[in-house]
Amino acid sequence: MRISLGIGMAFLAASLAAPAAWAQATTSRQRTAGRIIVQRDGGSYLGIGVVDVTSERAKALNLKEERGAEVSSVREDSPASKAGIKEGDVVLEYNGQPLQGGEQLTRLVRETPVGRQAKIVVWRNGASQTLTATIEEQKGTVLRSDGGTVVLPNIRIPMPQIEIPRFQLTYQNPILGIEGESLGSQEQLAEFFGVKEGVLVKVVRKSSAAEKAGIKAGDVLTKVDDSKVTTTQEITRALRNLGSKKTFTVIVVRNKKEMPLTVTMEDRGGAIRAAGARRAEC
Repeated sequence: MRISLGIGMAFLAASLAAPAAWAQATTSRQRTAGRIIVQRDGGSYLGIGVVDVTSERAKALNLKEERGAEVSSVREDSPASKAGIKEGDVVLEYNGQPLQGGEQLTRLVRETPVGRQAKIVVWRNGASQTLTATIEEQKGTVLRSDGGTVVLPNIRIPMPQIEIPRFQLTYQNPILGIEGESLGSQEQLAEFFGVKEGVLVKVVRKSSAAEKAGIKAGDVLTKVDDSKVTTTQEITRALRNLGSKKTFTVIVVRNKKEMPLTVTMEDRGGAIRAAGARRAEC
């Protein structure tokens, strides 16, 4: 058993190292802090990689709104491939729910039972069309991160029955200096903090604009300047839209009471260049 455990853990360590090596080779693409998910056999699966739609891509694709998840890859013989989803499509709706980005699509696919059909509205060649995909069960262990996806092969090496945990890192907003998590799909947690939606601040970096403004871990950020925010992507977008404006007001909810705070940005240039589209896999 000790030998089997050693082999199993060595294989897991090597597998975890593979995406990191791949990411280092992909130096031409900027990446933001995101999620690393280890998923074993089982779980609902569509078989596409997606990125959030930026304002530039929305214009290029003639989209009316800056939302949706652009398909960056389609796995062969997957439910998505069988349904006719193609690379370059933009997923706008999933079972009647409008999509804001890839993270939401990943969650919706994960919540769909295996064998259930999903109506998917995609934008292709300047027009929308509805496709039907039958959700299947994930085969093989999958390692997912913002850099891509690695499917681990089924191996015959004896391995102990250990539970591989799921890792999820909250998205870090490099401009404001916080790490936060959307409360959009967590109704009970939102009710606990006294809000309907917003971004729960989990970490405030030392000496950041957020700390100097008085933002604290446990606050729920609901508004940046004149823009309502419900996700970390919306915070980044609102800050980007400020242009050269350095001082603005944010609204946070603390102890179930709204509180306006004044934020002054010191140097935003490098941080804005670091912000990019988030990638997801579902």
